[in-house]
Amino acid sequence: MTRSQRRSQYLFVIRQLTARELKRKYARSYLGIVWSVLNPLLSMAVLSLIFSQLFRRSIENYPIYYLTGYILWQTFTGATTSAMTALADNRPLLMKVKFPMDLLILTRVYTAAVNLLYSLAAYAVMLAVFRVTPALTALLAPVILLLLLLFSLGISYILSTAYVFFGDVRHLYSVFLTLWMYCSAIFYPADQLTGPIRTVIGINPLFAYINCMRKVVMYAQLPSAAEWAQMILWGAGICLAGALIFRRSKNRIMQKI
Repeated sequence: MTRSQRRSQYLFVIRQLTARELKRKYARSYLGIVWSVLNPLLSMAVLSLIFSQLFRRSIENYPIYYLTGYILWQTFTGATTSAMTALADNRPLLMKVKFPMDLLILTRVYTAAVNLLYSLAAYAVMLAVFRVTPALTALLAPVILLLLLLFSLGISYILSTAYVFFGDVRHLYSVFLTLWMYCSAIFYPADQLTGPIRTVIGINPLFAYINCMRKVVMYAQLPSAAEWAQMILWGAGICLAGALIFRRSKNRIMQKI
């Protein structure tokens, strides 16, 4: 089998597994994947009611400000939390069928990307509702999202490997995500903070993606060279590191599973 044939076969497997993941996720829901659109909108409505008055003077179009951060955050957490258990969830499949284990992790991240597309549909509607007209800089948004997905894939590789050997990773990661969320300036302006917490937010990779997304969509600004470097290094670096850790652990993973 040639490399191109093998690649086509793997893409087919990923699409089939993604369809299975989506069906399983929304199996008992009448609205199904529509929840991928409703979730960010409902969350935006609630948080806007709570915080829009508080940040009225410092944040223009607060609902869009929040929604931008929330969608990127949900994409990251959705990809990593589901990919973390991908190997353990598919143990019977791994024992019966021979195919690269990577595909199971790629499938979970790809599923998060599909959900992101539905969320972006809701995002586009809200931009129109709040009369936010994206400038040409918004054409860079797909690049930012791609770098975010690369970063998510790298973290997914690391988490899925760790989860096979240490099941408590799931609970520790849940606690860590809570802290990470508050350090990502999703619903508050980071510029109002000073001291060590501002430094922590500044080096937070998720804040870099969220902040640059807001720049190109809401404010018609280009990310600086330093911001591009930060996003690229985090995305490509973590993805390569995660893939290396995963591949070096493959034999031990199969023995453990």
